[in-house]
Amino acid sequence: MSRASSPAGAVRQGSLRELNLAVVLRRIAAAADRPPSRADLAADTGLTRATVSAVVDDLIGGRLVTEAAPAPRTGAGRPARGLVLADDGPAGLGLEVNVDYLAACVVDLAGSVRHHTVRRADLRPVSPADALAQLGELAGRARADARRQGLTLAGTALGVPGLVGDGGLVRLAPNLGWREVDVPALLRRHLPPIRPVAGVPALVVDNEANLAALGELHAGTAGPHSFLHISGEVGIGAGIVLDDALFRGARGWSGEIGHIPVDPEGRPCRCGGQGCLEQYAGQEAVLAAAGLTGADLPADTAATRLTDLAAAGEPTALRALHDAGTALGVAIAAVVNLLDLDTVVLGGGYAPLTPWLRPPVLAEISRRVLTAAWSPVTVRPATLGPEAAVVGGAGSVVRQIIAEPIGWLAGRRTSWMGDPSSTSVLLPKGNDPPS
Repeated sequence: MSRASSPAGAVRQGSLRELNLAVVLRRIAAAADRPPSRADLAADTGLTRATVSAVVDDLIGGRLVTEAAPAPRTGAGRPARGLVLADDGPAGLGLEVNVDYLAACVVDLAGSVRHHTVRRADLRPVSPADALAQLGELAGRARADARRQGLTLAGTALGVPGLVGDGGLVRLAPNLGWREVDVPALLRRHLPPIRPVAGVPALVVDNEANLAALGELHAGTAGPHSFLHISGEVGIGAGIVLDDALFRGARGWSGEIGHIPVDPEGRPCRCGGQGCLEQYAGQEAVLAAAGLTGADLPADTAATRLTDLAAAGEPTALRALHDAGTALGVAIAAVVNLLDLDTVVLGGGYAPLTPWLRPPVLAEISRRVLTAAWSPVTVRPATLGPEAAVVGGAGSVVRQIIAEPIGWLAGRRTSWMGDPSSTSVLLPKGNDPPS
């Protein structure tokens, strides 16, 4: 082979290897009923058994896959061993800063939550630098716990209740009082060190409602492919999922449902507008209507108290939730009319209140959505509830590794890897490269 042709051959060889690593790992990750064996993977992917065996050995050596306990023997021969995602390999760190709490979460490759902590505090009087310093402390504790469990953090995703621009710059978070805050620059001073992994950003900053929607999408349920996920906190945000993908809009700022006006001449909002949904269905508005403000109760305790009062049939609490649900239904109906969605997921603080919010929401949908008579809309609580954003953020990190495992494997630089171009891993004849 000529010197000129060698690089091209090496690139092709490496590319095929990357594709086969990804397609096999994705099949293992997607297995729902039982862990697939090497033979199952060969039959499912069309790759040869020798190719699958070589790929699986790489994945096991890289702590991405492990062999499950063998199934009980049902006949002659040794039972095949299934393959599952490793629980001692890479993990994602999810962080969230919200108006009245900070949160940190670690999720392993299989999507299991291995660490979760929440610190309650009113962050409105706190500077962005101080708030992110506190968040960095939680991140450090999460990293220490992950290390004790044998996990390696591969990246961090932070959710913020505001408009996030290029490079993680928070343009505006009205309920926090943040404007033009360079979150990555402030937070990196306090983040635990994370070894770079090719293809996985060390830090991603996103709107918390987007991360919550992604968490719901990948929560393991066989739910819809398109839905509206609404996070009900002090502010109200929404994540829009269309055909299994997050819809971000032209500049990444979609989903600001909390600032849809439900009464154009109504109450003033922190955003500068009037009559925004947040002023009628946000956490503080609902608690005030239920008579739970000024009682010296932390926000989470007050929310729990509201749920208890509603369950007991207390009239003021029921009226507050009905009014909030009505306002929420007006805004949801506008989104459903625009996007033709058939499922609405109530997350954040709305999740435990769904039994009381759902009836007025459905009533407004029935009254205002043009197609309601022929295409009913499902309104249900979120699977992940208030933890959706921080879990969704951590999960987004490990899903990048599952999608492209070569970055993690190459970064480990251990002897079992060898030179990627020296391993003969070929696609089966007649198959297009997997996407």
